Amino acid sequence: MTEPETETSTMAMFPLGMVLIPTMVVPIHVFEPRYRQMTRDCLDGAREFGVVLIERGSEVGGGDIRTSAGTVANIIDAQEFPDGRWGLVVGGTRRIRVSRWLEDDPYPRAEVQDWPDASDGDDDGEEIAAQLPPVTATWRRVLALQSELGAPGLPATFEVSDDPAIAIWQLAALSPNGPLDRQRLLTAESPARRLSLLAELLADAEEVIRARIEMG
Repeated sequence: MTEPETETSTMAMFPLGMVLIPTMVVPIHVFEPRYRQMTRDCLDGAREFGVVLIERGSEVGGGDIRTSAGTVANIIDAQEFPDGRWGLVVGGTRRIRVSRWLEDDPYPRAEVQDWPDASDGDDDGEEIAAQLPPVTATWRRVLALQSELGAPGLPATFEVSDDPAIAIWQLAALSPNGPLDRQRLLTAESPARRLSLLAELLADAEEVIRARIEMG
């Protein structure tokens, strides 16, 4: 598998205690002064910033340990409140790798490179075609079981994309995984590897949820 060369650019960064996966749409509450400034600057520019997971530390105040891989967030909607806070709705668009962190003044910034998936060969294409339907079926069972437990979430009838690569991202984004497993999915080298990892995680989730239901 080969990865195309990509250029390095400087991007505003928002380290968070969550993993933003491409295709995800999430709300973000912006209250720290430095990120309020970042929001204004982004809205005046390309309306995007990078999101990376905080491995250790806090979202507030700095001094955190950050992952070197993340996702570009595009600002879909922005609402400024009278006290200067912002309510954002952002969508994950593409993966990035951090080449170098810059100073956090006035807010975190980094030199980043776009990180496309490695090119799948014919064998991987065949593997995806064979694995995607059963993995999607497991994902639907997990959604149905979560609903049985009373957990909020998507209906099991939600339709994923006809494009296999996008569908795999959607399954990764909408599966009940913790931040570290989501980071593993984000950094998988190819759609085929991501789908294989998803199959393992969803099988584990189904087993755990069924056990919870049986225990009442």
